[in-house]
Amino acid sequence: MANKGLNDARQNKKDEFYTQLSDIQNELRHYKEHFRGKTVLCNCDDPRVSMFFHYFSYNFEALGLKRLITTCYKNQDRDLFSRHDCERAIYLVYDGDHNGNRVPDPEEIGIHELQGNGDFRSPECIELLKQSDIVVTNPPFSLFREYVSQLVHFGKQFIIVGHQNAVSYKEVFPLIKNNQMWFGYGFPGGAAHFISRYEDTATAGNHKKGMIRVSGVVWFTNLEIQKRHEPLILYRNYTPEDYPSYANFDAIEVDKTDEIPCDYDGLMGVPKSFLDKYNPDQFEIIGNASDMDWCRSAGVAPMGQETIDRLRQQGNMAHVTAKMNSLYLVRDGKIVLPYARIIIRRRTPA
Repeated sequence: MANKGLNDARQNKKDEFYTQLSDIQNELRHYKEHFRGKTVLCNCDDPRVSMFFHYFSYNFEALGLKRLITTCYKNQDRDLFSRHDCERAIYLVYDGDHNGNRVPDPEEIGIHELQGNGDFRSPECIELLKQSDIVVTNPPFSLFREYVSQLVHFGKQFIIVGHQNAVSYKEVFPLIKNNQMWFGYGFPGGAAHFISRYEDTATAGNHKKGMIRVSGVVWFTNLEIQKRHEPLILYRNYTPEDYPSYANFDAIEVDKTDEIPCDYDGLMGVPKSFLDKYNPDQFEIIGNASDMDWCRSAGVAPMGQETIDRLRQQGNMAHVTAKMNSLYLVRDGKIVLPYARIIIRRRTPA
């Protein structure tokens, strides 16, 4: 139920959730060396309330930034996406402190009107994107595919917020597999608390009104960080009893990331949470078992009629249609369909 507010908001196209300053500070402290001399763009933010703008403007000199640009989306329907009172979408440009007080005073911030609504896909916002070096923001989750594709198309560095389920998207998984994008350091406790602009997004898990708690939210980046080269300590040994093979593919099932065996060199199916510990020097990502096209190309055998009949007897037919070519196990005489497995292989030490 913790994600009900987010799901309702996505269905109603209410994607305006603001990241807390504490979460921004906690993540971006790991990237300070990347910002010196760079132009940062926050292109999915209302700069008047955005904590991204606050963080970068107040740390402009400490980070050695060249320029800060933020844009604000303005929908014609105030209640659909934006409840702002201005007639036009705007963008702000901040070039740093000019009066020596190290504070972004209003007179030091250039406010410019946009001709359109500030959509990140609009030509004028793309022009601002071209001027930037690093993009840092919390884009609408419902547009995450398009957003990431645009960043990659224009060759931009980025640190953005998204849901870990996005790794299954056909536009996103190849970037993860080919080491063009990876997880950042993450939110404390594995969940984010967003500031919501909508009174109807309250959930039972909220700590206070106006906040929404969303589990499974992560930071995505293509900037090098120390975390992605920290080895995962492997301590368990492989046995066929502890690591059964899939019935229709030559790979073993690993239920938890920290249970990856230290002495198995073949293919392994691991949960998506593995990506938070993924070290490309230690592991190779082979494929996404949630992608039926990949399963067919990799030789995952489709379920036979006998397997389908057994699933029907188990009452699992609701899941069969979507998983006809997916991985399955046989445990204690029952068919088991693992959830969202990524296929990996341990790299042999040099």
